[in-house]
Amino acid sequence: METLTSLLGAINGVVWGPLMLILLLGVGLYLQIGLKLMPIRKLGVGFKLLWQGRDPKPSKTDVDKAPAKASADGEISPFNALMTALSATIGTGNIAGVATAIALGGPGAVFWMWITALVGMATKFAEAVLAVRYRETDSTGHHIGGPMFYIKNGLGKKWLWLGGMFSFFGAVAAFGIGNTVQSNSVADAMDATFGVPHWLTGIIIMVLAGAVILGGIKRIAKVAGKLVPVMGIAYVIAGVAVLVVNANQIGDAFGLIFYYAFNPIAAAGGFAGAAVMAAIRFGVARGIFSNEAGLGSAPIAHAAAKTKNPVRQGLIAMLGTFIDTIIVCTITALVILTSTVWIDGEAGASLTALSFDAALPGYGNQIVAIALAVFAFTTILGWSFYGEKCCQFLFGTRSIMLYRILFVLAIPLGAIAQLGFIWLMADTFNAMMAIPNLIALALLSPVVFKLTRDYFAGKEVLPGEALDHDK
Repeated sequence: METLTSLLGAINGVVWGPLMLILLLGVGLYLQIGLKLMPIRKLGVGFKLLWQGRDPKPSKTDVDKAPAKASADGEISPFNALMTALSATIGTGNIAGVATAIALGGPGAVFWMWITALVGMATKFAEAVLAVRYRETDSTGHHIGGPMFYIKNGLGKKWLWLGGMFSFFGAVAAFGIGNTVQSNSVADAMDATFGVPHWLTGIIIMVLAGAVILGGIKRIAKVAGKLVPVMGIAYVIAGVAVLVVNANQIGDAFGLIFYYAFNPIAAAGGFAGAAVMAAIRFGVARGIFSNEAGLGSAPIAHAAAKTKNPVRQGLIAMLGTFIDTIIVCTITALVILTSTVWIDGEAGASLTALSFDAALPGYGNQIVAIALAVFAFTTILGWSFYGEKCCQFLFGTRSIMLYRILFVLAIPLGAIAQLGFIWLMADTFNAMMAIPNLIALALLSPVVFKLTRDYFAGKEVLPGEALDHDK
């Protein structure tokens, strides 16, 4: 086991090292430039489409443009597709990840998280466009898509092995980053804050998550569509309440972020200090960990959206990165930086909890514990769907129910386990998902650029007749 752990640790150092971060940022920057900064310029359009996308019926525009034989009705509304994707992305990264970035990279890491989000919006847009453009229908009539399918149908059968790689890494990573790690984080928070035993937390999550997961994507999307907005808004309100208390420190917090993004920060109190490269490394890494831009997970959810227009769903999908990092992560960062706790050497979720508690004594810890529990719970729901679609690509539709059952049964095991090795394996496989996806995004970028140009020129942009899978 020690040998395997050492081997995985070495691989992890490479896949989450500077080259991977450069690749993730590089592809995102290339797409952003190729799209002429459209994801940033059309942010308002994205929010308008999101609001319209609450209606599960296809839009009138989509109906008017659709050819008679096009099979473009998905299973969930465009709004719920984004909520499902957000259910998987808004999680421990927004609470513990931001705190870790600041603890290891200093305040400047927040700036580089923002940069990651701005280029990541283009990545998310491209992922969703390709997911809808190249999605298929399986033997049960459900729409399925994601990197494995735009690799297969966009790059051709000779690239099928690359789609298989993505699916294998995704199916395995889901058990770690989207399951056991999440249930363990909730169990720790519930035990520390409310004295609830780990095993009991695990059982409760298993029962609640099982009731949703076993019902498939429609039930997951229905729950995510209600839970994610409520909890996300509640967390932001709590954060704003802290910032009102610390209002006189907000200007200084922004000053710290911008200054230390380009200057090393000296050690102070329990804080060990950080070079500029540390700010960049941890800011980019934690930003990507939080919003998952480039990892290829979110397009699996967007492929199930009820739309005939890939670009419309892409405009909605890119909001996920904006909401996750620019809004939610920024709130966490400002709460931490307007307190003085971060100087004391704390890290992770405890740093966020202490920062909230400093402004809201007696309530801060509880707010963070509840937010962490709900965010982690919704992450489990979202990643269960990602994992089952990866498994389906590899082994066919019959494997779905078995995957769901195994996924649910793993939840309480994660709550009581020591997860050092599992975390390392999941984190490694999570990063390795990005490699096939980024290759596909780069090679298929001309398709994304053309579809986008045609859409904004008023031309028809349709995914075409849905492809049949499992034939």
